[in-house]
Amino acid sequence: MSPVYPLTERGSVQARIERLDHIALTVSDVDAACAFYSNAFGMEPVTLPGELRALRFGRQTLHLRAVSGGTDPRPRHARPGAADLCFVTEVPLDEISPHLAACGVGIVEGPVERPGSEGMLVSIYVHDPDGNLIELSNEIASMKVL
Repeated sequence: MSPVYPLTERGSVQARIERLDHIALTVSDVDAACAFYSNAFGMEPVTLPGELRALRFGRQTLHLRAVSGGTDPRPRHARPGAADLCFVTEVPLDEISPHLAACGVGIVEGPVERPGSEGMLVSIYVHDPDGNLIELSNEIASMKVL
């Protein structure tokens, strides 16, 4: 028997988002993006059904969509360099910074404190090869919202 979902005031069933499965990132060069995210952040390059290139981390994937070609449907105004993504890591940021420098990745800002989905974060910011803003964060345990 399938579950019964409560109706809204309009008499329809509302989607209740459980989690984020993946983000599709428009890039100018899929190979360069794979190399960057794999080398700098340890994400695992994978090829999904339909020859879709992606990067796996935790339970999520970052789908890489070439600015020309690729899968449909596509965002109306897809372009490289327009994303702002935050990745949470348990590795202390001061231990990550030397690795980023060795990969040729400069820190744009940080470390700074910023609010996150579940509490305060301490973050550093970098740009990927397309200019997307990438935030790498550690949770501040004493300020975590339950």
